[in-house]
Amino acid sequence: MELFENIRFVNIIEFLGTCAFAMSGIRLASAKKFDFFGAFVIGLVTAIGGGTTRDLLIGATPFWIQTPVYLIATFIALLIVAVFHKQLVKLNNTFFIWDCIGLGLFVVVGVEKTLAFGFQPWVAITMGVITGSVGGMLRDVLINEIPLVFRKEIYALACVIGGVVFTILYALQVNPIVNQVITASVVILIRILAVKFQWHLPVLKGENQ
Repeated sequence: MELFENIRFVNIIEFLGTCAFAMSGIRLASAKKFDFFGAFVIGLVTAIGGGTTRDLLIGATPFWIQTPVYLIATFIALLIVAVFHKQLVKLNNTFFIWDCIGLGLFVVVGVEKTLAFGFQPWVAITMGVITGSVGGMLRDVLINEIPLVFRKEIYALACVIGGVVFTILYALQVNPIVNQVITASVVILIRILAVKFQWHLPVLKGENQ
């Protein structure tokens, strides 16, 4: 029963992460004046890109193929942005928070699923970063922007730290749900503080700089 409940909880946080990332992708597509189909594709790629890459690398069936709920979630996100576009513009900070939440949740899912497949902790941490960041990278490439993960903002580093936290708590046999909540909270907090206080990694200077 405990295992069943934990699996359900993992599915829930994966779904919530999908919704959060789909919404962020569709909003950016809307700002670029994409049509409905283009916006849906951008939202879907943002939502499932990281998880799909992770699953292919660890030899799992991509999570969204097993159920249509993630496609439905993306479609609902598209409708919300289409209907409440003007109201959503005023909630820019709110959607930044949702993007942070999506990042934290996806890191948790990526690390935990990789460990469950028997891979080493360093691989799990890497997959956590991939799960959290690849969808956004694909989104930015498709809308002709420099991927956020390659800019000086703290983004991928937050995923790495979250992955390290999860693997340590996992090794200490902390309750899975407690571990998930702590890890997601760490990623979300680092991301928010990094933007608020403008923390960033050093910029690599070119030859002429």
